[in-house]
Amino acid sequence: MQWVLIGLGAIIIVALGVYAGQLLSRLKIQNEKQQQKRDERLVNINQSIQTIAFAMQQQQCNFSEGAIRIFKILESVPIIPLPDYGAQYPALFKLYEHVKELPTHDARNQLSKKDRRIQDREREQQESELESQILHELESLREFTAK
Repeated sequence: MQWVLIGLGAIIIVALGVYAGQLLSRLKIQNEKQQQKRDERLVNINQSIQTIAFAMQQQQCNFSEGAIRIFKILESVPIIPLPDYGAQYPALFKLYEHVKELPTHDARNQLSKKDRRIQDREREQQESELESQILHELESLREFTAK
């Protein structure tokens, strides 16, 4: 009787070991899939930043719009903790901080023409003042995202 209980206990232990092994294998596969998705997302983010930065350098996208797009994308990077992009790209960040609260679309259309002109002049002045720094930072950003 004692040998039967020992045998039954051994069978249960082996069965639990096999089950635990299967669970660990599934967990490993799941973690690999999640890492692959994060890697793909990072590649897409980097490609988007590359495209926007190139368009800004080629003057196909104005600096304000580009700064907003780039910083919104950078906020979604799946890295914890997020790097201090404001310190890495201070001119772009300064422009972003200046324009991020400006009204767009319908809210902008509701402004008077005078108010729109004033905002446009301020935005354009900020872009003009930061242009050379931004162009330098765009090159640095493109190198950073090319990795």
